[in-house]
Amino acid sequence: MRKIYLDRTAFSGAIGVNLEDTEIISAGTTINSMGVHDRNEEYQTYANDYDIQFIFDDDIPHLEFFTVPHVDIMAKDSKGGFVGIVYQQCDSENDTPICYINRDLECFIISENVEDFLSNIGIWQDNMKPYDKITVYRSKAEAETELEFIDLSDILPLL
Repeated sequence: MRKIYLDRTAFSGAIGVNLEDTEIISAGTTINSMGVHDRNEEYQTYANDYDIQFIFDDDIPHLEFFTVPHVDIMAKDSKGGFVGIVYQQCDSENDTPICYINRDLECFIISENVEDFLSNIGIWQDNMKPYDKITVYRSKAEAETELEFIDLSDILPLL
């Protein structure tokens, strides 16, 4: 079966693509920021006690990497790493793993799902295990040298 990659950084929202004998894989790295009005003492405690700095609209970092499959970054740490939700084909959002990508672009799984991550947030760094189900590229251009991407410019004018 042919694999084609869909760059999620190019657009937000839902899109359906169906190609015969083709697996469509969501790719790219996006940021899931919260509104500044959502900032509260609980998020400050996460930052101070656990080095998990959730991302808010007034402090969105610039990402210099591209992931396959798609990772939605929700937090950063003081070491230059990022915590994100791995989007895979799964039955429930509760089943999406949480990963950590360090400053050297090495990827680790830190939790099997968001609920587990939040209930064990105090030991998240102890739970890191190398994770080979995500490929981290330095850019989309680098990924394009190895992977075939859907050209959305062919599709979007039809919408």
